[in-house]
Amino acid sequence: MKTNRRGFIGGVSSAAIISASSNAFAQKKYDDGATDTEIKIGHFCPYSGPASAYGVIGQAHQAFFKAINEAGGINGRKVNFVTLDDGYSPPKAVECARQLVEQDKVLLLFQTLGTPTNTAIHKYMNAKKVPHLYISTGASKWGDPEHFPWTMGFQPDYNTEGQIYAKHMLANVKEPKIGILMQNDDFGKDYVDGFKKGIGAANAGKIVKHTTYEVTDPTVDSQIIQLKDSGANVFFNVGTPKFSAQAIRKAGDIGWKPTQYLVNVSASVGSVIKPAGYENSQGILTAAYLKDPTDKQWDDSADMKAWRAWMGKNMPSASTLDANYVFAHAVASLMVETLKRCGDNLTRANVMKQAASFHGYVPPLLLPGISINTSATDFYPIQAVQLARFKGETWDLFGEVMHAESS
Repeated sequence: MKTNRRGFIGGVSSAAIISASSNAFAQKKYDDGATDTEIKIGHFCPYSGPASAYGVIGQAHQAFFKAINEAGGINGRKVNFVTLDDGYSPPKAVECARQLVEQDKVLLLFQTLGTPTNTAIHKYMNAKKVPHLYISTGASKWGDPEHFPWTMGFQPDYNTEGQIYAKHMLANVKEPKIGILMQNDDFGKDYVDGFKKGIGAANAGKIVKHTTYEVTDPTVDSQIIQLKDSGANVFFNVGTPKFSAQAIRKAGDIGWKPTQYLVNVSASVGSVIKPAGYENSQGILTAAYLKDPTDKQWDDSADMKAWRAWMGKNMPSASTLDANYVFAHAVASLMVETLKRCGDNLTRANVMKQAASFHGYVPPLLLPGISINTSATDFYPIQAVQLARFKGETWDLFGEVMHAESS
């Protein structure tokens, strides 16, 4: 039966925490990429190209698994983390995936980044029956275990996030005239489809201008001018970090002051807001599920303290303003926990079984009230967010955590 994406409901519901059943450690079973001494994990991300701001995620993963190895590995096995640069290019992503699966013979692919790039390898990974896990994109298509049982996302899906922004806007903006800037690929389309679903057919006319850009474009200045000239008083900014920052800065430069909604994947203070200018970013809205390192309310929380200490030891030159490092740490922690639960049964099938068996698990740095929940028919690990507004030099959370219930 087809699995529907979970729908959001307001408020924090108390979820029963069911401890994960431990996997039998008795008999050792291995597929490619696993031995008594090693677990080989494949990865690619844009260390170069138009989305290279995300390259820090790959750098953080490298440091994370190095530290895991120095601490003794996972169930006594060292992680061999093989990471490649795909430049945010779908054809290059296909080359990377083939190399990792067919030549390097990894056990699984972890956190491969980008909607268009993962789309390019989606069918391949499932045909090869290689886990394609916790991928770094929130496209709604990753939660389809019936048709793609080897692929699972991590973060809340873009389609639902877009609906949340639309519903907030309808409730809070008088006579909205909406302008949209969209990256012209599956990433952008998923967000905009959700946003349109959220406003409903009756309000479709409220979108007065819809502009797009290609990842090869140098700037989005002309698109922002068009959006201002359209008379839009709402701006839905659907871009990757470089272009989102350009858009916010240009809107400020030309004196356009709409109500702005910024997609979560570009909400990093370090890589987007600071380059765009704090003065240009006041009042921008986003949806959060991770603790932001610039938000002082988390300074005394145990996981934020541990993360800062970890960063100081393992990535001392990295900017702790960049939320991409928080994201990387949280998802890598989930990957390690998944492999721990596999015990000595490091088959690809068991990796997917363990990934689909989380109940109320809380890796470091998730917002309070948010946890990992999966099942054989639910491949959306995180489906809870809280809205935030940019104020001063940080995000200010408001309202309740919006939780998802299986539908």
